[in-house]
Amino acid sequence: MARLAGSDGKVTAEAIVMHSRALIAKHGYAAVSMRMIAEAVGVQAGALYQYHATKQQLLVCLMRTHMQELLEAWKSEAVASDSPIDALDRFVHFHIRYNIIRPDEIFIAYMELRSLEPEGFDLIEKLRKEYEGVLKTIISNGIKLGKFNCQDAHVAAMAILAMLIGVNTWYRSSGRLLQSKIEDMYAKMILQSVGCTENIKNVELER
Repeated sequence: MARLAGSDGKVTAEAIVMHSRALIAKHGYAAVSMRMIAEAVGVQAGALYQYHATKQQLLVCLMRTHMQELLEAWKSEAVASDSPIDALDRFVHFHIRYNIIRPDEIFIAYMELRSLEPEGFDLIEKLRKEYEGVLKTIISNGIKLGKFNCQDAHVAAMAILAMLIGVNTWYRSSGRLLQSKIEDMYAKMILQSVGCTENIKNVELER
């Protein structure tokens, strides 16, 4: 199959990312071949290796890009002057809003960790820990200032992230509640989970 007419390197690179992400999210990393990706993109299979030397390298690229963009998006969202309560509220709203429209990226980021070889795993794990560290710092600051009443910031952060990641497994835009309402509900539940009773917004369940 010839290279797509009128395409250039950047367009092809973006198409590889888009189609490989969709295929891996649908079928799983192990079941997707470079030939399948090439067919979806519309190029010869050999052309893929000009962009990614191996399928493993491509997987690392997908996961690294997701985590780097997530971290950059949070940096743009974060407000240094926030109190721990406001910071945790902001983090919850951000995490749901950012990830809810990226189901393929989230699926791959968590379900395909097992498919990473050691070097790639170490790279992705470092980025994951950086993001986890954002939440742990918020909780630790809240404990130090007496705003949160929980025993361990690390355990609390891991529990909260598991709770937030779970939204992608059940949320449907056509469901009963608006996304904004779900964000508010989760923020309230999570603030309560770390022992905060101060300035928690009342959330009505009706639209």
